[in-house]
Amino acid sequence: MPRIAIIGGGISGLSAAFTLEEKRQSGAQSGTTSDSKIDYVLFEAAPRLGGVMVTDRIKEDGCLMEAGPDSFLTEKPWAADLCRKIGLGDQLIGSNDADRKTYIVVKNKLVVMPDGLMFMVPTKILPTVLSPLFSLRTKMRMAAEWFHPPHKAEADETVAQMVERHYGSEMVDLLADPLLSGVYGGEATDLSVRAVLPRFADMESKHGSLGRAMLAARKKMATATKAPPRPLFTSLKEGMQQMVDALVARLDPATLRTSTPVQSLIPQNNGWTVSAGYQPAEKTPDHFDAVIVAAPARAAAAVLESADANLAAELAAINYSSSVTVTLGYDEKVRRSLPPGFGFLVPRSAGRRMLAATFVHNKFPHRAPENRAIVRCFLGGARDEQILDSTEDQILTIVRNELRDIIALDAQPLFTRVYKWRAAMAQYSVGHLERLQRIEALRTRLPGLALAGNGFNGIGVPDCVRSGTEAANKILSGMGMSSVK
Repeated sequence: MPRIAIIGGGISGLSAAFTLEEKRQSGAQSGTTSDSKIDYVLFEAAPRLGGVMVTDRIKEDGCLMEAGPDSFLTEKPWAADLCRKIGLGDQLIGSNDADRKTYIVVKNKLVVMPDGLMFMVPTKILPTVLSPLFSLRTKMRMAAEWFHPPHKAEADETVAQMVERHYGSEMVDLLADPLLSGVYGGEATDLSVRAVLPRFADMESKHGSLGRAMLAARKKMATATKAPPRPLFTSLKEGMQQMVDALVARLDPATLRTSTPVQSLIPQNNGWTVSAGYQPAEKTPDHFDAVIVAAPARAAAAVLESADANLAAELAAINYSSSVTVTLGYDEKVRRSLPPGFGFLVPRSAGRRMLAATFVHNKFPHRAPENRAIVRCFLGGARDEQILDSTEDQILTIVRNELRDIIALDAQPLFTRVYKWRAAMAQYSVGHLERLQRIEALRTRLPGLALAGNGFNGIGVPDCVRSGTEAANKILSGMGMSSVK
């Protein structure tokens, strides 16, 4: 019976485990003995599964809070598809896009992002021209950008370089940098265009103007379908941990080993020897036919050092940033005083430690009763790793002071939560795609090894689901078994 080890119990590892479990169950039901006889074990160093997907609930206030991601992009189907497979289709909910509005902090005031901005690309002239967000010089650059000739960069470049070429440095400061800080915890001056915004690089090479290309793409989508627009974000009624709990419930508890860190992976005897946990001297390490490493890239590097030092070095070169999320709950009076919309982004030039804030009660109204407000703040990222060393009280003081300065929120919160996530978000720096090519070339020299996680081709929940599923199918294919659709 083939044995497969999965290293890492975040959403990537759980998706891989579920794929293998699906294969085992489908083989048993169809009577295909070779397919049903699959054995797998998932190793997780932490005492719980799910990684950063943690949902907290204040029962007495009826408020639901997310410690990690609060949702995922609707246009990426893999997370929603998995939810439907595990019986959560009726639990999927969309963001309240009727009230979607995002602000940028400029001189301690909230300035609304103009209508027609798709990520950071203006597709409507009038709202952009009338917006107080941009200077006259930047507005002139936006107008000239419509005549930008096709350009194909000879080498990878940063997002900042590309955006500045089209719109100028103010656009980098006010939009590109804060948007990427919110998604990647990174900086536009470091992140790779080809890895982070491949669509933009393709548009520039074909159309020149990003504005014209984005507008053409939007018109094409509108023509192709007459269905009402889908919400930008999707989540689950009972929080993102609901997805983790449903996945774990579908797996055999005997296959899940929490609080069991893996020390090393050694290719041996046409398979892999896994040294894990705190093994007594008399207990021999486990042997597996294949291994799926679904841990953060640097953790993957540590366990693969004995197998291939070059592969470990490439994995270790993928940087990660840390993050802190702070949730504060308020009463009905504060709720009435807060601005409409989803929240605000904080540019570096604002001189604040907060990166962004979300008005959860507006974005997902069901997560707070009508007499409560939930404000979720983000700190850390590549620019402020030091925040991880601050105490919870120090972090709360920083957040409350900045909320007072920015939105005049000085009320005492009814409840607070501080969550720290060290080295949680992979940074796709310039040259990331070339590094992935080198990693793949080295991986193929080690039969029975697959890699998954947010360090490679996307950091969002859907990307991680896809990563784990594809890794499991790659292993199944290598064993001569059909993949799971």
